[in-house]
Amino acid sequence: MITGAQMRAARALLGIDQRQLAALAGLSLPTIQRMEASEGVVRGNVDSLMKLVDALAASGIELIGEGAASPSGGRGVRLK
Repeated sequence: MITGAQMRAARALLGIDQRQLAALAGLSLPTIQRMEASEGVVRGNVDSLMKLVDALAASGIELIGEGAASPSGGRGVRLK
């Protein structure tokens, strides 16, 4: 769904810190910190993951999944 690296990249594109992302997603700062520290795909409560993904999408972030159309074929993020 989303990796810790994608979360960090999305925040960088938006120019926000973890606290701001937590506020956008309606999640706690420790939850965002735990998610970003994940190796590979973020594990967590489905509701929390959906809040995060929805908040990123509402902010203009498009998540690129493994195998989705991207020049290098890997995971990533891009602004819509």
